[in-house]
Amino acid sequence: MSNPNVFQFPEAVRTRSRFRNPIGKFRVNRTGDCIACGKCVEICPYGVHVKRRGQVFVENNYLCLGTGCPEPCYKACPVQALSVRRNPVFDTLGDFRWTNELLAGTWYMAEFGERPLAGLEYKVGNSGGGFDKLRLIFKGTRSCLEDITDDDIDVSLELNRRDDNAHRIRIEIPVYGGGMSYGSVSVTTMVSRARAAAALGTFSCTGEGGYPDELKPYDDHMITQVATGLFGVKEETIQRVKIVEFKYAQGAKPGLGGHLLGDKVTPGVARMREAVVGYPLFSPFPFHSVYSVEDHKKHVDWIKAINPKALVSVKVSTPTDVDMVAVGSYYAGAHIIHLDGSYGGTGAAPDIAKKNIAMPIEYAVPKVHRFLQEEGVRDKMTVIASGGIRTPHDVAKIIALGADGVCIGTADLVALECVRCQNCESGRGCARGIATTDPELSELMNIEWGTQRIINMYLAWLRELIRILKKLGMKSIKELVGRTDCLIHLDYM
Repeated sequence: MSNPNVFQFPEAVRTRSRFRNPIGKFRVNRTGDCIACGKCVEICPYGVHVKRRGQVFVENNYLCLGTGCPEPCYKACPVQALSVRRNPVFDTLGDFRWTNELLAGTWYMAEFGERPLAGLEYKVGNSGGGFDKLRLIFKGTRSCLEDITDDDIDVSLELNRRDDNAHRIRIEIPVYGGGMSYGSVSVTTMVSRARAAAALGTFSCTGEGGYPDELKPYDDHMITQVATGLFGVKEETIQRVKIVEFKYAQGAKPGLGGHLLGDKVTPGVARMREAVVGYPLFSPFPFHSVYSVEDHKKHVDWIKAINPKALVSVKVSTPTDVDMVAVGSYYAGAHIIHLDGSYGGTGAAPDIAKKNIAMPIEYAVPKVHRFLQEEGVRDKMTVIASGGIRTPHDVAKIIALGADGVCIGTADLVALECVRCQNCESGRGCARGIATTDPELSELMNIEWGTQRIINMYLAWLRELIRILKKLGMKSIKELVGRTDCLIHLDYM
């Protein structure tokens, strides 16, 4: 019998691609010599081949492991009618951070709720730095937890550590969804993320574009954001939610503020943001009412006056004095310091900002962690990291560097079959109907499909995190916080 006090995660449900021909690493070709013997159907455990009405077809190319398959169909074919080659389309996908294999690996997790099969590199990218140069160290710790079940591993995270009168909130996984504004993404995308967060016992953030009515059923799992443009900020929204986030800066574009091009300011977006249809919108940098910790405290006090039970999160980028910013936020009364590094951002963030401004998140997090320890307040502040966290291995690495949990954004979109085409800023630029306000493109995706894809990806991450903790000999994600001895940098081996 299951324990009623233990959170029950939803089940993974296979959720196939929306598109007729999903993109995979390999392609299987069948010639006219095929005699429809069905040998390939029998030996392929991945369902690449199917037999119908006496004929054999290649139906799931994207699941083929190619030359890495333990029982290759092209070798077993009695008439050599099969051949396997690398898919040239696959090689056009991705970039150095989100490689084609990371994309395909995430799509696999979103479809099946499990880590990918052999043949896909789903742990690291090819950026030449950051998380891609860090590795977790497993040294003879596995045996001590052989008898421990997955249910015995605690991956939950308490968000309120101040012991004040605000909500006592625990999320069941050390991950929640980052801010993506109404306007930058479709309502379908926002609701899919919100529904998945509710099912998984965590949160999703509205971003700075206001609070669409479609999100109201998920109030208990939503973070509403107050950013410098104050778009859509209303007292009744702040009174309804459990967490309010001030966005002082975004790691992908610190010092630049936000910019929503006129193409995306549709009548619905304009109504929500109290703006003019078709005109671009700017969020200034910074809040022009905040130039000190005292000013910052007035902001926090404002939220607490409207909703005394609300947790206050402070999202900042990573300047060199980010440790001082973090401790200032603590003394201002915030519950969460959200450090947003420079590796994040969608295709709407300018490369010159992402690549040249702010401190890399893997340097900022340990700096903040140590400084809060030295100030004696580390156990009173929840440290959340974001900015380029793509995999459960990235999650484990940044927690080992000193974060308590993470906030993700782009990974959710990749679960929805984003191909990283970098056209997020354009009104009709998102060919997959994710980062768009165009009503026709938005209909390419439905909420039920999107919700289950994101749930599946999170469940795959959960299983992988548990596997990592067991290999490290840890029973709780809290044991991993600040354990830099569990990491090694490839440049210093």
